Amino acid sequence: MNKQSFRSLAQAIRPPIAIITIALLAGCFGGLKKPQPAELQPVTPLVSARQSWNSRMGAVNFPLDVSVSGQGAAIASDDGTVVLLDAQTGRDIWRVALKAPISAGVGSDGKVLAVVTKANEVVALQDGRELWRQKLNAQVFTAPFVAGERVFVLAADRSVNAFDGQTGRKLWGQQRSNEPLILRQSGVMLAVGNTLVVGLSGRLVGLDPSNGNIQWEAPIATSRGINDIERLVDLVGRFSRVGDTVCVRAFQTGIGCVNAARGSLLWTKPANGVQGIHGDNSLLFGTEVDGTVIAWKRADGERVWSSEKLRYRGLSAPLVAGRSVVIGDDTGFVHLLSREDGSLLNRLTTDGSAIVAAPVLAGNTLIAVTRNGGIYGFQPE
Repeated sequence: MNKQSFRSLAQAIRPPIAIITIALLAGCFGGLKKPQPAELQPVTPLVSARQSWNSRMGAVNFPLDVSVSGQGAAIASDDGTVVLLDAQTGRDIWRVALKAPISAGVGSDGKVLAVVTKANEVVALQDGRELWRQKLNAQVFTAPFVAGERVFVLAADRSVNAFDGQTGRKLWGQQRSNEPLILRQSGVMLAVGNTLVVGLSGRLVGLDPSNGNIQWEAPIATSRGINDIERLVDLVGRFSRVGDTVCVRAFQTGIGCVNAARGSLLWTKPANGVQGIHGDNSLLFGTEVDGTVIAWKRADGERVWSSEKLRYRGLSAPLVAGRSVVIGDDTGFVHLLSREDGSLLNRLTTDGSAIVAAPVLAGNTLIAVTRNGGIYGFQPE
């Protein structure tokens, strides 16, 4: 193996709009009969894998990102537990209780780990001890990005802030125009060369990491519709990066790829999904709102195949791992599909609660985390 629902509801920055949003969503979907999930067919394993360990922590009801560095996997739970696991054995390297509910995490560069609490504090940790806390002006649903001895935070008000990784001193802040609605979902933030690449509304934006100045913008999607919900446009994690090319999904609108060295848009295609995408140097993979799994050519976005075997099963964002596309569902199964045609290669079981984060690969171990706080490590046989 190699590295590399409609669960999100639109949330409002201002409380009065939050009430309107909930009412509108209830009116739109409350009278519709929920589609029945596709029945799972028996599977003959064509890719062998076994559960090698499992661990536990508290429940996870926020947009968790599992951060992998070498053989370490950093994970957090609602109650403020942050744990760094040895991915080979599942044993704790360290575990700390922040005693504060978490809204976003985990980001790590292999040394410093960072999360954000529901009290809007970014918290940095190292070797199982707290380094610093800094108060933010807005909620955060995207895991902090830790790189270059700095911690970068993308907040729900479309602000980006940079902090010194060891002291927490604020280095700079960049504020874009606010919008009535945002997603309670992880966004996009990464480094390409010496550029901090961030998803702001429907655009990928390149920032100078030393001062926050904007270097370029590339539109993936634009607002449309006649009300705030229909005009909602955001880029959602996870993303796929190969070299200078970054490919992302715009919530319920489309997917696209950008050359992040030049800041130029390569292509966009319509796509109706709410979870991020992943891929390799030739293909991209993603799940649509109805659970259809799709593969696109990375070069131009043309569709290669689609599979309806997992429709309405509340799918996670995918992971490309060798010949497999790995996807979790809301009943705790982890499905391994063929990257070549979408056929089923294997199905792995957890504790029966939803897979809450996109699966990750740490060394030779596939890691899945469930809503009930189960952490599962699978290894090839």
